[in-house]
Amino acid sequence: MVLGDGGADGTGCGLTGRDAAMDGALEALYGKDSGSNGAEGGRRSAGLGASAPSVARWLGDIRTYFPSSVVQVMQRDAIDRLGLNSLLLEPEMLEAVEADVHLVGTLLSLNKVMPETTKETARAVVRKVVAELEKRLATRTRATLTGALDRSARIHRPRHRDIDWDRTIRANLKNYLPEYRTVVPERLIGYGRAARSVKKEVVLCIDQSGSMAASVVYASVFGAVLASMRAIDTRLVVFDTSVVDLTDQMDDPVDVLFGTQLGGGTDINRALAYCQSRITRPAETVVVLISDLYEGGIRNEMLKRVAAMKAAGVQFVTLLALSDEGAPAYDREHAAALAALGAPAFACTPDLFPDVMAAALEKRPLPIPDMAEQR
Repeated sequence: MVLGDGGADGTGCGLTGRDAAMDGALEALYGKDSGSNGAEGGRRSAGLGASAPSVARWLGDIRTYFPSSVVQVMQRDAIDRLGLNSLLLEPEMLEAVEADVHLVGTLLSLNKVMPETTKETARAVVRKVVAELEKRLATRTRATLTGALDRSARIHRPRHRDIDWDRTIRANLKNYLPEYRTVVPERLIGYGRAARSVKKEVVLCIDQSGSMAASVVYASVFGAVLASMRAIDTRLVVFDTSVVDLTDQMDDPVDVLFGTQLGGGTDINRALAYCQSRITRPAETVVVLISDLYEGGIRNEMLKRVAAMKAAGVQFVTLLALSDEGAPAYDREHAAALAALGAPAFACTPDLFPDVMAAALEKRPLPIPDMAEQR
């Protein structure tokens, strides 16, 4: 791009071969003649044109010339700059695309207008991304939350048959008496068998407005992971101005994702009212609201519901985003109001999410990242 233009742009050095091809791929997207509709014009042949085959060829070119991370950035820019949403509905283009979370979000936003001939290809793209995310996130999530559930289930006045001798001895090593070659167990740690039979309940309440696309994808994957854990009853609710309970589809996050409808308004109060009505054991429940907090409903009622749930013993977590995109845009007034209720709102990366959930399950302070560091 520095050299730019096949005419050397005053550098005295023209581009040939692979360099010229790379420059052409960049010019098609970022050149001054590439308009919002991809039209060509002027003295150069810029833009991607209006047909899916030309876009597919361009996608193939950039995958040849650039690393995957750069390809994903260029794809997002092409969708935004050149108005390629309609072309994403073509099967041949979908087969050429470098699939990532952002492409999944775009496909989901087009789900209702997607022709039947494209839907199976789109589902294959989404399933590929979901499988990669599950591979990356599932093992650590299960391990982290299993440890948290075990710790929260332990009791410190166990009956003799319920004593966890290994943990008890390690907890009392400071009380070792060398003359007697023994440990005095001042503190007994039990397995807490009765407590283990009491499941924790997790409610994922997900804002499906268009700005939350990446968060919806990650939350659906985590919902499937949580649902696979026998010690946790998981409910997954998505909302805009209406509320949809997708709990019965959680065994397949792809079904969950295609059950969402990205876009539309936001009524957090209505969504929380639904979630609140489904809580049967507040002291054993964690509610995770994933939203940028741009409320279109009744603000004061929303805050009253959060306060009521917390007063009943619910652990309430607000995530402004669940993604790797850095600091999100969000309603700062609503975030401050939630913080005043003892429910701080913060952005969370997928890698941090298991630690946040573990802390919530154990009812200890949440590992809140510094928002300034996410910028």
